Amino acid sequence: MPVFEAMAVLSPSAALLTKTVHPKITTNNRAPIFIRIEAGSGLVSEDTTNILDTVEVLDLNGKAIPISDLWKDRKAVVAFARHFGCVLCRKRADYLAAKKDIMDASGVALILIGPGSVDQAKTFSEQTKFKGEVYADPSHSSYKALQFVSGVSTTFTPKAGLKIIQSYMEGYRQDWKLSFEEDTVAKGGWQQGGIIVAGPGKTNISYIHKDKEAGDDPDIEDIIKACC
Repeated sequence: MPVFEAMAVLSPSAALLTKTVHPKITTNNRAPIFIRIEAGSGLVSEDTTNILDTVEVLDLNGKAIPISDLWKDRKAVVAFARHFGCVLCRKRADYLAAKKDIMDASGVALILIGPGSVDQAKTFSEQTKFKGEVYADPSHSSYKALQFVSGVSTTFTPKAGLKIIQSYMEGYRQDWKLSFEEDTVAKGGWQQGGIIVAGPGKTNISYIHKDKEAGDDPDIEDIIKACC
């Protein structure tokens, strides 16, 4: 895959920026940013849990649901996508769904949230046949509450470029139509996501992984240990 195409996959704004902006590429190979938190430890700030309690996401029927209600009465693995057209997010969806039988056996829900519209969420769900629940966060409020990183330097990295090439070689594809829709382009495609394990209980977040760059998947065994 040409370098320019890989950049465009990472961000739908790349085609507009490459002529005028030369983002600084870093080679920082620090370990993934994640925190494993014991329930009730208080390491999740009260401010964060209070903000999350006001955040709403939309189900595939357009119904608004407080995000903390998704794990109020159950334990859940909640993945936050970069955007619904992202090739790396489609691979992550499969990466998590491959362990859904273990989650099901432990009574753990598998959820994916994306920053975009309900229509985008529906398209993602139909295209990927994702086995878990899918929700849309048009306002990106959950991403802000959890302080997921965003920016050019977290998007254009050598590691991310290699992961895109690998994903394409494995048969995954970017949805360019979704990638260039307003809800995605408005954020420039720079938003990164993450994964949490939460519940039961609105304030019970027992694991957080914040992607430090595009395609920064945590070890699946860490997630399974945290949830099951």
